[in-house]
Amino acid sequence: MSYLRIEDHGIIGNLQTAALVGIDGTIDWCCLPAFDSPSVFAAILDREIGGRFALSAKSRVNFKQQYLPDSAILVTRSYCDHGLGQIVDFMPVLDDSDGSHQIIRQVSCVRGEVLYDLRCQPAFDYARARHKVHLVDGGAIFEDENGHSYGLESSIGLEVAGPTTSASFRLKEGEYSHFVFKRLDAGQDLASMTDTERLFARTLEYWQEWMGRCSYTERWDELLRRSVLTLKLLTYQPTGAIVAAPTMGLPEHIGGPRNWDYRYTWIRDAAFTLYGLMRMGYTAEATHFMQWLSDRASEIDVDAPVPLQLMYGINGKSDLTEFELDHLKGFMNSRPVR
Repeated sequence: MSYLRIEDHGIIGNLQTAALVGIDGTIDWCCLPAFDSPSVFAAILDREIGGRFALSAKSRVNFKQQYLPDSAILVTRSYCDHGLGQIVDFMPVLDDSDGSHQIIRQVSCVRGEVLYDLRCQPAFDYARARHKVHLVDGGAIFEDENGHSYGLESSIGLEVAGPTTSASFRLKEGEYSHFVFKRLDAGQDLASMTDTERLFARTLEYWQEWMGRCSYTERWDELLRRSVLTLKLLTYQPTGAIVAAPTMGLPEHIGGPRNWDYRYTWIRDAAFTLYGLMRMGYTAEATHFMQWLSDRASEIDVDAPVPLQLMYGINGKSDLTEFELDHLKGFMNSRPVR
């Protein structure tokens, strides 16, 4: 089992957190429910114990990833010996009561037939918390030792082996299945199946409406529109904060020690992001961020030698103590994981 290159990932998100989807169909990074929450999937930092949600086609020949136009809905295609498989990944941008902390995976066969393997093995709290998993009607429930519950809704039958849920299934042309991984509130279960088609339509509508407000129509239009949508995915909707990146611990150089945590608002990086958003016509994001920044300014001690910190938490937290996760090997053995 090898590491995918960092650039061989697409990003999906819901303006509160994000997930990385590898070109092979594996989600190997996600923190729930927020950018700075402990990780649920972190195989990008340790392929053995980090945790992943793999959905891979057997006898695959080639892969291709692309986004649906003007959206953060990611399409991963597997070109196989006997068919063409497709996975559509997205996170609904909705309020909490309507499923904003969900990863929805729609898998289908476009041509021929494709045999898929599913392997969902979360590793909660940066792979420090053990969990139990049991099957229920409509999927499986994961319960970690910290009292948090997560559900995997599945349209096919699942099997459990230790901490892992798995399945193998075959799709013929025109057939499809779906899987939904979500954080559960206390006492919540998988009582009813998620209407993934409705959430897909609403999510696509949200992103296309947002992109419709882009005012840039000059050179490199398509590339810049995709870039500004990616910057939007780095905004934290509840407060207006902007993270420098949705990841932590990834190395500046393979094997080197400069492996920072960017899931926070670094003032300098946020300023550049804000400039890019404004140049593309997105002033509402600038207003929201400036309110967040104004709140930080109001907290400053007037006698302090430095007016602002280098970085803050997405909720405005100023006490940010760095620590290292020695049990994780790091991306391609790049330690420490900070």
